[in-house]
Amino acid sequence: MAAMRLENVLAFFKVLSDESRLKIVGVLASQERSVDELAELLDLRAPTVSHHLSRLRDAGLVSMRSEGTSHLYSLNSKELRALSKQVLAMETIVTIADEVASDSYERKILTDFFDGERLKEIPASRKKREVILRWLTLKFQSGVRYKEKEVNMIIGRHHPDFATLRRELICAKLLARENGVYWRLDDK
Repeated sequence: MAAMRLENVLAFFKVLSDESRLKIVGVLASQERSVDELAELLDLRAPTVSHHLSRLRDAGLVSMRSEGTSHLYSLNSKELRALSKQVLAMETIVTIADEVASDSYERKILTDFFDGERLKEIPASRKKREVILRWLTLKFQSGVRYKEKEVNMIIGRHHPDFATLRRELICAKLLARENGVYWRLDDK
């Protein structure tokens, strides 16, 4: 959920981070315009304006209607308000900050406990061990079924106590097991 929120925030700012697109939004805030009118007002080429309008339409900020052979573009002010309210909501900003702190913590744990791809030791702390287990889970492809021998080999590349780590992955519900066959569960 937090990753999706961050993705939405980034998409919002990326689409509005271009000076020409901001000017187009400004012009369309007062009235609808055609590509040619926008090109003339902004001293841009029509294909460039079309490109920017396409990006704004993809973000839901601009809509188009046909009038004869012309296409007229207008600002979707409701969507702009809704997106800016969502993106700038305190909950969204706090979630992003929490994600940054979490990422920083996980990077530190991985740095402390690994020498390259080799796990130096299995952390005693449950919270630290969960970081290591999530990292190990990424070594298994989603949707692929593995025999126990293959699981042991994959884990063994990173630490000699593959049996303990295999059990931990099952207990953490990161891997599932049935009749000696293992598979990765949905990402957590």
